[in-house]
Amino acid sequence: MKSSISQQESAQLLADEVAGKFPDAKGRFGPFGGRYVPETLIPALDRLEAGIREHLRSTDFQAELTRELTSWVGRPTALSHAARLSAAWGADVWLKREDLAHTGAHKINNAIGQALLAKRLGAKRIIAETGAGQHGVASAAACARIGLPCTVYMGAVDMERQAPNVGRIKLLGAEVVPVTGGDRTLRAAIDEALRDWVSDPIDTYYLIGSAVGPHPYPWLVRELQSVIGREARAQMLAQAGALPDVVFACVGGGSNAIGSFVPFVGDQSVEIVGVEAGGTSSALGRNAATLVYGRPGVLQGSYSLLLQDADGQIQETESVSAGLDYPGVGPEHSLLLWAGRVRYESATDGEALAALAECSRLEGILPAIESAHAFARAKRWAERHPMKRILITLSGRGDKDMSTLQRTLLGDNGGRAQL
Repeated sequence: MKSSISQQESAQLLADEVAGKFPDAKGRFGPFGGRYVPETLIPALDRLEAGIREHLRSTDFQAELTRELTSWVGRPTALSHAARLSAAWGADVWLKREDLAHTGAHKINNAIGQALLAKRLGAKRIIAETGAGQHGVASAAACARIGLPCTVYMGAVDMERQAPNVGRIKLLGAEVVPVTGGDRTLRAAIDEALRDWVSDPIDTYYLIGSAVGPHPYPWLVRELQSVIGREARAQMLAQAGALPDVVFACVGGGSNAIGSFVPFVGDQSVEIVGVEAGGTSSALGRNAATLVYGRPGVLQGSYSLLLQDADGQIQETESVSAGLDYPGVGPEHSLLLWAGRVRYESATDGEALAALAECSRLEGILPAIESAHAFARAKRWAERHPMKRILITLSGRGDKDMSTLQRTLLGDNGGRAQL
């Protein structure tokens, strides 16, 4: 993909990204992004974009959001020095602890921000989609906080492997709607949420959980999640005395990664690496590594890289991690790949599970399986770059994954046969 443009074009795209010129007036990140939706949704998207421009940077909205992030979400989240991982890897490893945020993942940053915005825009109800369940939990919690009803669409496959989060969503007062059509994972859940929104675009607000979908969602999610990278950058300077040599984050739709990466994009001394789900092999349909193996196309309102066959048919994905099991990616990630600023790699299911076990044993931290993909590739990077500073965004905690871990890493008797 990157090779299809000249070095001059790549340099210009990167310069515009660093200068904050993306998205442009048409919602494009270079050639990616835009709006590809039914005509009935255009007025709703126009109202949302106008509302973002009116409220997002206003003093009173920022004050309200900051109060919620501080007193309810628990920001700033900690930057932890991983001393035992550092010794094992021969590097200086730091973890941005989004697992310590309220509800257990980075998703709450975006959920409370959009919920506050929805209330200002006069929404009567909120709908959301979820894969691993963390966005569903965050949306349910945010809606409870502001007093709006919430409906969460979730694929039947994901409901089974993320049963604890289904229960949490219900306890927080939201309705969970199982999606039994399509691939029964995140892509199908987004499709159902979009159908709901089309039926009532006036009173319903669609709270998208990742940096995907039609403009202005990728922009809005990036702005709300950039708190991760801004905090991490300041914390590295304060605690480590320098910027990291490299930043790692896992990438599904891409919200924790874009929030982690954008504040570092202008720092040319900092390498940036996104890690996707390599599943069980590189074959089409056996992974969810969109930026590694994908080709450009349109999915769920946006032009970006997709996992598709030679006829342009979107393919089902495979990953041990429900949160990365998606055949598309946010358009800004496609731009960062195209401009050559971020390198994207993949880690297999086995590599991610091994990295999860290592972090748990050495640091007393159980990361989400999604986050563990970033640990797997960070360890390999450390082998080639000894004694360098590595920053990893630990996007969420792994409690939600215990049923999967029981089947994979743990024996039926709770033993450690595979650890």
